[in-house]
Amino acid sequence: MSLCVLNPGPLTTVQDLGREGCAAEGFRRCGAADNYAARLANLLIGNNPGDAVLETTLRGPEIQFVTAAVFALTGAEADATLDGKPVPFFAPLFAPAGSRLTVGTASNGLRSYLAVWGGIAVAPLRGSRSTDLACHLGGFQGRALQPGDVLPLARTGQEAAAHWQELCRRHLDHPLGDETVRRGGSPWRQMGGTRLPLLRAVAGPQAEAFTPLAREIFTHGVYRLTPDCNRMACKLQGPVLETVAGSDILSDGIVEGSVQVSGNGQPIVMLADHQTTGGYAKIATVISADLPALAQLRPGQAVAFDWVDPARAVAAARRQAALLQQIKERLP
Repeated sequence: MSLCVLNPGPLTTVQDLGREGCAAEGFRRCGAADNYAARLANLLIGNNPGDAVLETTLRGPEIQFVTAAVFALTGAEADATLDGKPVPFFAPLFAPAGSRLTVGTASNGLRSYLAVWGGIAVAPLRGSRSTDLACHLGGFQGRALQPGDVLPLARTGQEAAAHWQELCRRHLDHPLGDETVRRGGSPWRQMGGTRLPLLRAVAGPQAEAFTPLAREIFTHGVYRLTPDCNRMACKLQGPVLETVAGSDILSDGIVEGSVQVSGNGQPIVMLADHQTTGGYAKIATVISADLPALAQLRPGQAVAFDWVDPARAVAAARRQAALLQQIKERLP
């Protein structure tokens, strides 16, 4: 009941939906950067949405299934083969014992997800199997995967074969065709003939620390991701956001999606590995439904922002949850 990592690619880690309720003790939440894609991968094969998966960055891994397994790939699409034969993303797939899966470089997007039926069975830490790279905690030995790593799986090969037969009997052994379900229905904005990902945001806890002009510029300008982006945060470059009396504040809590503005007037959007507190004023918080789209952007790509109220943020989250519910209801 295991898989062996032959080549992990640039950055592959074990992730789930993160550590909830541990920030007061200094634990980062971590978890999948694109949690929609991670949930979808799990639901496609009958897992719980929070089961541990593999998250890859830009280029996928080469792995060998020591035992037979049912798996699915989601997120940033790439050419993938199983024993040299092409296999699709967004579909349940069966890997016989000893077979090799190779996932290439993403044609668009940044992060891909590999879910295996039953989940990656590494030991949980504080209720989560997610890897905290900065603190060397959780996941597989608290680090990115390396060649030769052997990851335990929760299901036997015999169980996987029986489960695959059930998926085939229910005619679920084919790719999802609905692009909205694949991507979570993230919005776009046309600006100057260019179609940009649109990140909706509610006012941040220090929104009043910024000038009225800055709050207007925030949703009318175009920002690009800098090369200095990672699982912790996306640093952006674009129109300067001016504060009334400086951006430094007494450190307070930070959540995923918090938009800090540093002393140079440039926004920084927190992602899954964000710190628990921070000392820069926060002009906005990107809504949870749009964070998956941000997690798939590469350095150099442009984004736009839009103000929404909390009611619209909740409605967007519910619409996205309803898309996943469609997949969940296909299996008991």
